[in-house]
Amino acid sequence: MAPGAPRLAAEGALLSRSAENGAHPTVVLVIEDEFFLRMNIVSCLQEAGYAVVEAVTGEEAIALCHSDTSIDIVFTDVNLGGYASGWDVAECFRTVRPGVPVVYTSGRSLDAGRCVGGSTFVPKPYRESDILKACRRLTGGTRNDAAQR
Repeated sequence: MAPGAPRLAAEGALLSRSAENGAHPTVVLVIEDEFFLRMNIVSCLQEAGYAVVEAVTGEEAIALCHSDTSIDIVFTDVNLGGYASGWDVAECFRTVRPGVPVVYTSGRSLDAGRCVGGSTFVPKPYRESDILKACRRLTGGTRNDAAQR
């Protein structure tokens, strides 16, 4: 894979506006610098029928925000390795793609004043079901999870 190329966890993640036409699964951008946590949530989301794009750093996520990659939901750890935090990622999405909802997570206390509109917070350690509920709630429950089919 070329340096800086997005890690795609499901085919179709590069199709534009995937959720708008209903032909493709909702795409979740997962930003988590801890490998095992990232793999766990990616697996959970895929099993629920989501397409997933992964980023390890805030800088990767911000680059994806400015790309043509279809992203319908952002799931981000607040504290990331690198210069950009999850706060920075969410603020970038709110500016560039204002309709994309954000799910924040952190094991530390939350500065609720920094949360962008159209977002929610799920504290670590979280249950996978809490992440799935947050994604459904922020997208208006418009997608069908595999368990609901």
